[in-house]
Amino acid sequence: MFKARHLYVALSGHGFGHLAQVAPVVNAWQCRHPARRLTIQTALPETVVRARIPGVSCIVIGEADFGLRMADALTVQIDASLAAYRTFHTDWERHLTWQIGLLREATPDLILADIPYLTLAAAARLDIPAVALCSLNWADVLAAYAPESPDLDRLCAPMLDAYNSAAVFLCPEPSMPMPTLRNVHPIGPIGVLGRSQRPLIDHRLGLRDDETLVLIGLSGMEMRLSLTHWPRLPGVHWLTPPGTDAQRDDVHDWTILGARPMVDLIASCDAFLTKPGYGAFVEAACHGTPVLYVERDDWPEEPGLSRWLHTHGRAQRLSREQFAQGNLGVPLRELLVLPACESAAPTGIAEAVTWLERLMR
Repeated sequence: MFKARHLYVALSGHGFGHLAQVAPVVNAWQCRHPARRLTIQTALPETVVRARIPGVSCIVIGEADFGLRMADALTVQIDASLAAYRTFHTDWERHLTWQIGLLREATPDLILADIPYLTLAAAARLDIPAVALCSLNWADVLAAYAPESPDLDRLCAPMLDAYNSAAVFLCPEPSMPMPTLRNVHPIGPIGVLGRSQRPLIDHRLGLRDDETLVLIGLSGMEMRLSLTHWPRLPGVHWLTPPGTDAQRDDVHDWTILGARPMVDLIASCDAFLTKPGYGAFVEAACHGTPVLYVERDDWPEEPGLSRWLHTHGRAQRLSREQFAQGNLGVPLRELLVLPACESAAPTGIAEAVTWLERLMR
């Protein structure tokens, strides 16, 4: 008889997109196997993690990967990232010993990593079955940014060994190509379905039925937004993260709405202004919410993400200059008149849960 036991989730703190991929899978696993142990290791804020995964038993505060060093939500610091990987891998055995200690203390039956390779390497040392789940991997991302780095192969070697040590690397649609991995298995999209609360939001913000509300979200990355100089667009209001610099009656801090899930805001707004990212694109497409996205040509995931979004949703691309200056009137109008299409379905959740159950047997 199948017995679901202790699942240990290692979660990257590089933005909220990794949490957006893992949370629906873990929540579905817990629904099918309630009252079982769930441990999450991450550097993300505990309040954010518990809001997405309310059934977590224990949170271990510990960074098992850093992804890339970022100047802001859109700008990768390539030299700083290479330097950080050199430092990390020079002291690889010490980091690995630390992670092994955490796993020995937790005694999990299965590891799910999105996508800390250090945790996968530790699981291999301890002979704990492990699943990797992500639309990218840090080895291929680093190679895309620094293909001419003389020590690239040396830096990527432990990453690739760890990723390939997993029983399977689940790649939810849409994922970047991963030619360096031998264990990839494609699955459907992963995203949370929220509830539109537009009447309540309109009432709280004092909006009329004919006014347009655009949500601005950059997936957990630091980026100081200043909308003070943005041109006013007739009938358009902006719903923004806390700390946005604008004292205007058409700009609303979303904290005024109380503790509402981000996915409910995506489901409630007329459009979503964001950067290319898995969670943002898939959750918008699952709700049929049109997307304005800022170009990010250097990000290795961007081509595949954009193609998928334009196929499964309504989307309009913005230049960095348009975004910085707030010249969004024309692209927003063009976006809102695009014909609606059938919303995407997050079929990858059930597929991922099936893999977890298979490996726990």
